[in-house]
Amino acid sequence: MQRSPQCAHTARTNLPAPEEKLTPPGAGRRDNPPHPLLPALPMTRIAVIEDDLPTSNQLAGWIRSAKSGIVIDQWFTRDEAEAALAREHYDAVVLDIELGRERHAGVALINAINKLRQGTPVLVVSAMPAAIYRSIMKALDAWDYLQKTTFEEADFIETFLDILRTTQAQAPASAAPAPVGDALVLDPLWQRTPTWRGERINLPLTAQRILATLHQHSGEVVSYDELFEVVKSGRNRDNVRKHVSTIREALREVDPGFEGIENVPMRGFRWTGR
Repeated sequence: MQRSPQCAHTARTNLPAPEEKLTPPGAGRRDNPPHPLLPALPMTRIAVIEDDLPTSNQLAGWIRSAKSGIVIDQWFTRDEAEAALAREHYDAVVLDIELGRERHAGVALINAINKLRQGTPVLVVSAMPAAIYRSIMKALDAWDYLQKTTFEEADFIETFLDILRTTQAQAPASAAPAPVGDALVLDPLWQRTPTWRGERINLPLTAQRILATLHQHSGEVVSYDELFEVVKSGRNRDNVRKHVSTIREALREVDPGFEGIENVPMRGFRWTGR
């Protein structure tokens, strides 16, 4: 017997009330089914596994707004999600830990993903306390952990885009990048604006310090704890992510193709200078 999704947890935004009857749990939802007369084209396919229907629709909507041309499959129970993971190739999976009455269904799904297709990035979005579950998800090789009610739409989108940028780059995570020479020039006294390939980039002082730390450890993973040392206030992961997002945007203003800062899941960031 199917149960209606329990509206227990949602991220910190106002959820619109549904105006029409939506697909019930157990049936799954798919966006953009291929036209039978058109040739199949490779597209980015994402699975959203969340038993709360409004939250599932909200996450799917954020993904659509982040990047066009994405196929989204929405699953609401562990059984239907496991079946989908076995037959479909997903470029990324967004899931909750607690599904229905199964408190740790998401953990079982991550283990299934690791057995079926190692390397598929998993973004966990859960109401479980991050202080406890982030380390557990890290041990399971999840990409990142976002605790519901503590993040904004922009945080989710930036994390999701990090996943796509890294997976689509198809570069081994352990490979050290080639030296970048003098492409980035920083003033150690913080008296002059930094430059990238001869062009000035406008950054606040804290963002400059983070950029300098990443550049000094080029090719190495710089942990969140290490980056906390150069952040005077707001020493938390969300704040560091926002500073890194500011750095990326500033660099892309002078170099639209810049992809030289990699997000290393659950650990920190790596400067590659590409």
